[in-house]
Amino acid sequence: MDRDLLKQVILEQHGYALPPDYIEREINSVIARLLVGDSILIITGVRRSGKSVVLQNIRQQQSEADYYINFDDDRLVNFGLEDFQTLYEVFIELFGEQKSFYFDEIQNIPDWERFVRRLHDQGNKIIITGSNASMLSKELGTRLTGRHVAVTVYPFSFREFVMFKNPNLLVSLEKNTQTILITKQKGLLSGLFNEYLQIGGIPEYVRHKQPEYLQALYENIIYRDIIVLNKLNKPKELKQLVFYVASNIGKSSSFNALRKMLQLGNASTISEYFGYLEDSYLCFMLNRYSTSIKKQIMSEKKQYIIDHGLARLIGFRHSDDFGRMLENIVFIELKRRGYNVYVHHEAKESDFVIQQDNHITAAIQVCKNMDAPATKEREYKGLLDAMICYKLDEGLILTEAMERTDIIKTDAKIYNIVIMPVWKWLLING
Repeated sequence: MDRDLLKQVILEQHGYALPPDYIEREINSVIARLLVGDSILIITGVRRSGKSVVLQNIRQQQSEADYYINFDDDRLVNFGLEDFQTLYEVFIELFGEQKSFYFDEIQNIPDWERFVRRLHDQGNKIIITGSNASMLSKELGTRLTGRHVAVTVYPFSFREFVMFKNPNLLVSLEKNTQTILITKQKGLLSGLFNEYLQIGGIPEYVRHKQPEYLQALYENIIYRDIIVLNKLNKPKELKQLVFYVASNIGKSSSFNALRKMLQLGNASTISEYFGYLEDSYLCFMLNRYSTSIKKQIMSEKKQYIIDHGLARLIGFRHSDDFGRMLENIVFIELKRRGYNVYVHHEAKESDFVIQQDNHITAAIQVCKNMDAPATKEREYKGLLDAMICYKLDEGLILTEAMERTDIIKTDAKIYNIVIMPVWKWLLING
């Protein structure tokens, strides 16, 4: 690696600053706690979810902040393991001796973990970001076991979206000690949620609303984070699979059915593709809850995508998908909060059940509304089936606007069904 070119890249990147409209991310409080230890801090997440901005925020709060480089730079395309020592020497030459290192999108460099381990063993503090879960976990597991902690950055939550769009509104909500929102607050929040429902939470897209940006992001994830890294030779089939997921959010599918649809040789190829999609944080599969691992593996799975705004761009949309978008938002929020999430499917189906300490602690249904008697009956029966199965006293139905609590009496027990708008749940449980 040419030393002068490396200096040029470092000095140009050294001037990167937080955007003027920067907002505090919810993950920052978790990161602040983890920074106290001496472990390597790994910040992961889908491309353009805000990892680099989070890293810059960390840098601004540290006494040592100069040893920074972003490897997602075309001038570093030939950077290899042997160039890390030169990088270290250039850092010292430019800024003097320091003990804190900041590496952005490090998964682009083969065998990076060898150098990072050496730095850590020498007593340095290292914070890195990466956009591929499998590569990071494989490398961390082989050479950095016990030396790291990891956090995931997701696109804007609704709370972060509100903070970005109308921070004073969120401040007024936090000062409000009443459980009932005033009419003005409800109207503003409902309007913001409708906007969030349409555009999603990719930070740069929220800022400028340029469809071309989302399209370029999607192409980068598909080609740079999946096809190139995994040396795939059938990009058409992979993109067809993503199109299917984005068009059928929350629906159940088997690997064999998807294999037939894409005309692939065997179901294991579909399984591998989904593994790549999950590693890039683009798509997720949701297993049926069962105490049998075999049943979880063999059952049909529901599919979701990292951002509902991105789903609108790359999938086929129709008029009755409002509830599917709500369901996707709830699923990603549950992931953001770190829950183990499953779908309940026994006599009836419930959209989500949450597992904590080896047992199910909550059951959730998501739908646009329950104006139609058939819809209400379906949602109640699915939720009650889960509540009875897991011995829960209370269940939750999240809707577009409805808010009340119903009491259901059976021969054996009384159950509470809490119904509330998705936007309110996103805010009060964030």
